[in-house]
Amino acid sequence: MPAQRIEVAAGLIFRHGRLLIAQRRRGDHLGGAWEFPGGKREPGESYEACLARELQEELGVQVQVGELVESVDHDYPEKKVHLRFFLCRLLHGEPHPLGCAAVAWVSREELTRYHFPPADARLLAKLQAHSEWWAE
Repeated sequence: MPAQRIEVAAGLIFRHGRLLIAQRRRGDHLGGAWEFPGGKREPGESYEACLARELQEELGVQVQVGELVESVDHDYPEKKVHLRFFLCRLLHGEPHPLGCAAVAWVSREELTRYHFPPADARLLAKLQAHSEWWAE
């Protein structure tokens, strides 16, 4: 049977030279790993609308979804994922782990200390290369 394909939107939210990351719950796929917050796209939903909805549900925040900065296709043994990463601006609320295990604001240097899923590798390299994203 072919692997299931999942479409995901994720947000890159910077504040005061730090980037927001979220930790996956232990029982979830890749549980315990850190990721960029977001979630699965519903049928007929745009990636931007998905991201705004997921960030409200998972973190209790409202964002303005901006520029698409990376699009990744990655095959895991049990599923295929298509990820779209967007720059976002925090409009309202302070992120809380409502649908994840934890959240953290990390600096560019600290980002390398966290374990991320293999699908995020290209984006992690891009984040290290784009110092303007980290500037206040």
